[in-house]
Amino acid sequence: MKLYDESIKELLGTIDLSKACRLDTVNANWEDVGDHNLILRADMAFELGGGTMPAVSIMGVTASKVLVPSDEVYLIGPDLKDIKEDQPYARIALVRVAEDSLGDGNALYNAIRKIEYVRYHINPKGYMTRISARNNREPVRVAAQAIEEGLGFAQVGRLFLDTYHENKNIEAVKLIFITAKDINYKGMSEHAKHFEDITGAIDHIFKNVMMDCKSCSLQKVCDEVEGLRELHFSVH
Repeated sequence: MKLYDESIKELLGTIDLSKACRLDTVNANWEDVGDHNLILRADMAFELGGGTMPAVSIMGVTASKVLVPSDEVYLIGPDLKDIKEDQPYARIALVRVAEDSLGDGNALYNAIRKIEYVRYHINPKGYMTRISARNNREPVRVAAQAIEEGLGFAQVGRLFLDTYHENKNIEAVKLIFITAKDINYKGMSEHAKHFEDITGAIDHIFKNVMMDCKSCSLQKVCDEVEGLRELHFSVH
């Protein structure tokens, strides 16, 4: 599973984790309220990535213990209790799986999508995510009462980790929450699109949609990503 590795390295190269805060999630328990997580505008403290502000979501899969050595949750920027107004936001999930555990063919694509869809099943009390998969956007509305009760990214991160690990193929997850204003969110959006293009190319290959690489819209992605071209010719 090296399809995303070079892209993950490039992404991490744009982030200085030595200046990030590594959050302690050991005792950061918080209630997940399932489908009952509606936060009205009147009850919110602020929105992360609301309106026209950046709200970037990136997910990559790897088998590398170097890229994802263990469960880690990082925060770059202020925590929820220190945010006083709407601001940009990004969440990065780098997921380590056991080598060859996701299968191949259509099973590989479905397994990757299953990992991605974890985000739809995480509903921390007072933290309402509104996902737009088409635009790789993930704005969040945060309730004022939840912040008063102690909600922070450690609690959100803990729920993410617990839910990811319900998938037996997942060995570790590196989560990075970003709320700093001096971040190149446009560049992050471009990374998000590239990751999604890789996933889309996997589906494209196994559906036998296009045999002629020269006329395929995903040729550039296949040429750049180690393993995709090999995957292509192993199928055709």
